[in-house]
Amino acid sequence: MPRCSVLEIETASKLALEAFGAKEWIAASVARAVADAEAHGNVICGLYYLESYCRQLATGRVSGSVDPKVTASRPGSILSDAGFGFAQPAFEAALPMAVAAARENGTASLAVAHAHTCTSLGYFTAQLAAEGLMAIGFTNASPVVAPPGGNQKVIGTNPIAMSVPDGKGGLAVHFDFSTSAVALGKITMAKAAGEEIPLGWAVDAQGVPTTNPEAALGGALVSAGGYKGWGFGILAELLAAGMTGSVNSLDVGGLKLPDGPPHGLGQFYLILDPTTHHDGFDDRLARLADAVALQAGARLPGSARSPMADVAVPDALWDLVTRLGKGPHETL
Repeated sequence: MPRCSVLEIETASKLALEAFGAKEWIAASVARAVADAEAHGNVICGLYYLESYCRQLATGRVSGSVDPKVTASRPGSILSDAGFGFAQPAFEAALPMAVAAARENGTASLAVAHAHTCTSLGYFTAQLAAEGLMAIGFTNASPVVAPPGGNQKVIGTNPIAMSVPDGKGGLAVHFDFSTSAVALGKITMAKAAGEEIPLGWAVDAQGVPTTNPEAALGGALVSAGGYKGWGFGILAELLAAGMTGSVNSLDVGGLKLPDGPPHGLGQFYLILDPTTHHDGFDDRLARLADAVALQAGARLPGSARSPMADVAVPDALWDLVTRLGKGPHETL
């Protein structure tokens, strides 16, 4: 299994995306996200997703040539219409305006509409925290989660992410998790490995809890924490779809299917300047961090987060990435 530098991963990903028709700046934007996911050990959102991006570029399910349209609906409300292209360049194009709006108004929102799956939601909130702003992000996805007591898929894994600046250009707090009990990718990976899944992740087609990943994929995931997680999933759904004018989870086909209508998903970000009302935010943050640090083995979420310079990539995956860089004739 080769070890690849994060720069090699970014370069190879950009080459593959361009080979399948993405504009140079759009390919670069998506490739940075792929590399960042790998650098932080988030394999589901890294190279594992690259083939899907390329295949959907080839079929037209996602556009790699459309430039996002960024507007200000109101002074503190920024909208970036991805035009059924990738979420990463749509966010990138809107970032300067969103940061300026938050600094001027104290709070701002950024709505990304009609986008491909953003994959790692925390990738975006972390960029806002790097600007000294606290950010909370929401998105939805294809339906895989049933309501408590039900067996029909209604909402997606619907992640929520939050990033809090440490005042030094880094992150004091960072989390990014699905409101379902687990990400769907962990179940597909368990099926591929021939392994069972823990009880409490999913139900089968009859709504009965199951440890069989194949039965889970034929049934539905469940929310983390039962009704509590279900409520947060609904919150993410209403913000990601309702506030952006994008689609409900119910109206999105499988995210990795090569064919079908564009995803058309939304992401919604609440952005807050910690100095808006007083100058004591850092003191309150330090008080919290100190209390946690007094307990051996405890930490604030994301406080020990550190990117890797190089990562191990399975031989078959790296071979696929290399072939993707040669264009559709090598892989399709």
